[in-house]
Amino acid sequence: MLALVTTAIYWPATRCDFVNLDDPVHVTAVAQVQKGLSLEGIRWAFLNPVATNWHPLTVLSHMLDCQIFGLQPWGHHLANVLLHALNAGLVFLLLQQLTKATWRSLWVAAFFAVHPLRVESVAWVTERKDVLSGFFGLLALMAYARYAQERMQNAECRMQKPEAGSPWSVVSSRWSVVHLPSSIFYLLSLSLFALGLLSKPMLVTWPFVMLLLDYWPLGRLRNAECTGEGHAPRFTFHVSRFTPHTPLLLEKLPFFALAALASVVTFIVQRRGGALAAGENLSLGVRLGNALISYCRYLGKLFWPADLAVVYPHPGLWPLWQVLVAAGLILGISMLVWVARRRHPYLLGGWLWYCGTLVPVSQVIQTGAHAMADRWTYIPSIGVLILAVWGACELTRRWRYQSLGLSVASAAAIVLCIALTRHQIGYWRDSEALLRHALAVTANNYLAHGNLGAALEEKGRMDEAIGHYQEALRLKPGFVEAHNNLGAALSKKGQIDAAIRQYQEALRLKPDYVDALNNLGVALDKKGQTEAAIRQFREALRLKPGHALAFSNLGAALSKQGQLDEAIRQYQEAISLDPGYAQVHCDLGVALSRKGQFDEAIRQYREALRLKPDLADAHNNLGAAFDKKGQTDEAIRQFREAIRLEPDHADAYNNLGIALQKQGQTDEAIRQLQQALRLKPDHVEAHYNLGVALGSKGQVDEAIHQLQETLRLRPDHAQAHNSLGIAFYLQGRIGEAIQHFQEALRLKPDYPTASNNLRNALLKKGQADGAAR
Repeated sequence: MLALVTTAIYWPATRCDFVNLDDPVHVTAVAQVQKGLSLEGIRWAFLNPVATNWHPLTVLSHMLDCQIFGLQPWGHHLANVLLHALNAGLVFLLLQQLTKATWRSLWVAAFFAVHPLRVESVAWVTERKDVLSGFFGLLALMAYARYAQERMQNAECRMQKPEAGSPWSVVSSRWSVVHLPSSIFYLLSLSLFALGLLSKPMLVTWPFVMLLLDYWPLGRLRNAECTGEGHAPRFTFHVSRFTPHTPLLLEKLPFFALAALASVVTFIVQRRGGALAAGENLSLGVRLGNALISYCRYLGKLFWPADLAVVYPHPGLWPLWQVLVAAGLILGISMLVWVARRRHPYLLGGWLWYCGTLVPVSQVIQTGAHAMADRWTYIPSIGVLILAVWGACELTRRWRYQSLGLSVASAAAIVLCIALTRHQIGYWRDSEALLRHALAVTANNYLAHGNLGAALEEKGRMDEAIGHYQEALRLKPGFVEAHNNLGAALSKKGQIDAAIRQYQEALRLKPDYVDALNNLGVALDKKGQTEAAIRQFREALRLKPGHALAFSNLGAALSKQGQLDEAIRQYQEAISLDPGYAQVHCDLGVALSRKGQFDEAIRQYREALRLKPDLADAHNNLGAAFDKKGQTDEAIRQFREAIRLEPDHADAYNNLGIALQKQGQTDEAIRQLQQALRLKPDHVEAHYNLGVALGSKGQVDEAIHQLQETLRLRPDHAQAHNSLGIAFYLQGRIGEAIQHFQEALRLKPDYPTASNNLRNALLKKGQADGAAR
């Protein structure tokens, strides 16, 4: 029932979109993940860190989601919701198994399930690692608890020394038949622990958690007293009577070994990936101060969950008085629970659970630019909830109506948590809403400004995006990603020189920044500096050989230089890395069309449209390929579809005008070409085609104007020179006609139409010798 209710509470998360914080680097922009599960994918997941983390089992779970749901966000969110619901049930089952305190266990599990701090771990697709590692980690503790209880029961039976024929001998013989050996549960726990580490290495503290469970509630540590509601009545005894065959630390050695291995692998991966670079400028004292304050801030948010944000930027140096107050609070609580450990062992157990499981994410070893994160409380919060629920029961045990009072208070708190959780889920509907909320509840949040700028840029709101990028850089001038993203936004606005300056600044700060190299190449290409652009793309590929976008851009640059075969190879390499990249299929089709391979080009355009049916460029290019093959009706249909999808697509209007002109629909062709020029006044081909169409209608003066405009924009347009020569010839301006025919032949010596027109003009002029030549 708890799992079902939890699923219902978090169901709105299935209506949320992917967000631009890490979802692209884990799912939406990772071609290997999008391919789904395969032997190749499994090998890739184990050999390739993702986002400076090595969690192959989490990666495989994302692959499975993509295989089942594709890139439909609801399916990925549903998997997180179901895993969290299962975890809520497992928290209850674990505590009930350990303590036999059903209602206390239920309240802890319920608060764990519905607390607003859980929203980040559930509603964020990237945080699959939280719920998945929690799932395996809780199962590992359940298996360990069963192992420990089996050993304790067997030891107790051996200590009884029954007389011959007593019932104990019968019970003992039955025990060996009915119950599985404890070693089975030990191996199961170790295996589940390994799976948890493969999901997220935060579980490295699990061997210490197991020792905590040995202290309370299992009571396996010497001199620890288990009297009270810690066990079923059958197992109430002083542990000093119980001596396990295997020392408790020794039996944890395999768990410690796995934890140490996971820690080393994580440290190496994060160092190589640059995740530890953020902490290089922070002294150990600063990092310890932040850790102490974060411990207290987490406690505050557990009991008063307000102002929750997806990013809490590191403030640098905290005021000394705040650090001292935080240290005093942590030390004071620690002393209180230590003094009360004999009568109330759950206090020490819960407090050490909280403090210990937070260590890997305390940011003493700084990873990234975060000071703290709500998601990092997913497992540690269980310790505080145990302390609070068991403590509340103990404080009120003399109340006359204890059960009623606690039930009403707990139910009210649960209802409040549900309301806050549902409200918090609403902020995760998309990147913009999430980041605007983060800005509203935090100060100087340059990370939120940077990511909000990216979200707005994706929606085409460039001016707003640029404003947020600039604000991010004001707050943190060395914010490399903001320089790169600001350059991209400026480039989209046509401010290429300003964009280049931003990319160059990003590369000054981080010379091996692959995305900035790629974007700088694109900007240089737009400036006509194709050779320099190619150098940038090749450098990006040297640093990151699997960068599909750099391969695609390199292909486009080579295509501009006429190196079509090499361009096609680059496009094919990009597709092999990212088969789902629709635009690359479209660009490859263009290169194939230029080589005259129209059937293969059509196949690429159709694949692009299969991947992205609303890709207007693919419809336009497919229409052009059909037009080249003489299938004018189908070409017109594709051009109209491109215009329907993108009403300001000037190229589609131009191509539609050409196709209509071929069918003799000259008036309609002229209207389409004029619309292309309204949308894009400097569209060279539209000016030329409109001039030809007007000339065919006998409107020679208007035709001459359009052809002259064509040559103003592109003086080397041989066809325009030829057509303008024809127009002048029709007006009797033979000398001017001859000049344009000659210029057409100078630009294109093998232009037979221009050669024939020049011959006729020279004959008209009476220059027979020139005509003969």
